[in-house]
Amino acid sequence: MADDLFKALADPTRRTILDELTEKSGQTLFEICSRLSMKHQLGISRQAVSQHLAVLEAAGLVETRREGRYKFHDLNTAPLRQITARWLVPDTSGPEKSTP
Repeated sequence: MADDLFKALADPTRRTILDELTEKSGQTLFEICSRLSMKHQLGISRQAVSQHLAVLEAAGLVETRREGRYKFHDLNTAPLRQITARWLVPDTSGPEKSTP
């Protein structure tokens, strides 16, 4: 799972999509495309955004739900917490000392 997560985060367009979902979760594909075009001046097709969302969903960073004919995309930060739990260990030794 970590490989999928890092692959998903490696692309700047996918990180921008995550930024947009952080700002407003529960967006449709149309809303995401509009925000990418208007706010970030990204000339990207709906199909390309859909493919990016599929990668993010495979990594567990985006969850989808259907309501009628609409599909909504929500941010899921749980995989990011798994990364921090893996490598960030609480420091109990006091202030960090730098070595020259």
